[in-house]
Amino acid sequence: MVPGSYSFRPMAAADLPRIRRWLAAPHVSEWWGDPDEQFALVSGDLDHPSMQQFIVAIDDRPFAYLQCYDPAAWPDHGFGSLADVARGVDQFIGEPDFIDQGHGSDFIRAFADDLLKTGMPRVLTDPSPDNTRAIRAYEKAGFHKHGPVQTPDGSAVLMVRDA
Repeated sequence: MVPGSYSFRPMAAADLPRIRRWLAAPHVSEWWGDPDEQFALVSGDLDHPSMQQFIVAIDDRPFAYLQCYDPAAWPDHGFGSLADVARGVDQFIGEPDFIDQGHGSDFIRAFADDLLKTGMPRVLTDPSPDNTRAIRAYEKAGFHKHGPVQTPDGSAVLMVRDA
């Protein structure tokens, strides 16, 4: 267990320089893709009504980004009927010194726990099948592999956590 407690602060325009820096980090761009393209998407979704974006911090130190969205707002998501009553999540750890410390699975679990406690019956995510670190973190956070899916970004592993 990682010491301290996680906070999830809604992302604001003032956070965009940090997000740009994180997206350009090699350990993030390896999985999220072109930093400029991803920055345009993330910043463009800042006021999207179906997307919530958060800066994740531990003991008041920001270290990660998390987005939580209604998959129905993006109908080509590839999640099928599982997305009917669900929220999708994507995340990355931006600060390199927080990688391989257990933070990923811990903050994902904390966020999903809170979401499920509010009555949301299901949380979905779709890491790349080659991203074993993310798959392992999601499994440690209580998600299970549902199977392969095709998304607009390519092949992915649909992972599910039910209430």
